[in-house]
Amino acid sequence: MAGHSHWAQIKRKKAAQDAKRGKLFTKLIREIMVAARLGGGDPSANPRLRAAIQAAKAANMPKENIERAIRKGTGQEPGTTWEEATYEGYGPGGVAVLIKSVTDNKRRTVSELRHIFSKCGGNLAEPGAVSWIFEQKGLIIISRDGSDEEKLLEVALEAGAEDIREYESEVEIITAPQDLEAVQSALKEAGFNIQSARVTMVPKTTVKLEDEKTAQQMLRLMETLEDHDDVQQVYANFDIPDEIMERVSAKI
Repeated sequence: MAGHSHWAQIKRKKAAQDAKRGKLFTKLIREIMVAARLGGGDPSANPRLRAAIQAAKAANMPKENIERAIRKGTGQEPGTTWEEATYEGYGPGGVAVLIKSVTDNKRRTVSELRHIFSKCGGNLAEPGAVSWIFEQKGLIIISRDGSDEEKLLEVALEAGAEDIREYESEVEIITAPQDLEAVQSALKEAGFNIQSARVTMVPKTTVKLEDEKTAQQMLRLMETLEDHDDVQQVYANFDIPDEIMERVSAKI
C-alpha cells in the first residue's frame, strides 16, 4: 500500500494547517467529550479517553481545554450532546470508504455527506456495505531517519506487534488494538521516536487506481470528507502508485 502510505504522509503535513485553522482542535475536543461520556472521565480507566488526551497534547492543546472537554463529556458542565455515527460508501473506481463521525444532527450530516460523495464521483451506501473490508488495528508510525531498524524489528515483535511495513521515510507497526499501548511503551523505552500511535481501521484488500483522473477524484473525495466538521476519521482501501500520487496530490 505504498500509495496509501504516501497519502498518509501528505495528511500529516496538512495537519499543521488544520491546527492553525482551529479545525484540528475542534475534532479533538469532540473526541474527548464522546470518550468521556461513554467511558467516564478517568483516563487511567478509559483507554479511548487516554488516547484522545495524548492526541490533544501532541497537537499542543492547552490543558484547560482538555479538562473542560472532559467535564462537558461527563456532564459536569453544560455543552452540546455529540453522538457517534458511522457511514459507508463507494468512491471513484469502486474504492470502499468508511467514515467515523461525531455529530449533533445525524440527518444533517448524512445529507451533507451524500452531497460530497455525489460531487466527487462516488455514492453513499447502506450500513454494512463496506465495513467488512476493514478491521480494527493499532498503528504506530516511526521515522526511518536515524532508527536502528534491526533493533526496531526485534523490540516491536517481542512486545507483540503483528506486522511491520517499511516505506521510504517511515516504518508502520501494526498491532492488535489491545496491544497498542504495550508495543508503544516498549518502543519508547528503547529510544525510538514515535510520530503517532492510534487505533485505526486497516483494509483487508485494496483497489488499485492507475487512471490519473480517477485517482485525483478519489483524493479530492478524501480531502473533502476529512475537511467536514462532523467527520473524525476517513478510511479507504485505495492503492495509488507513487508516481501517480505525486502528480495528483499537488492538484487537490
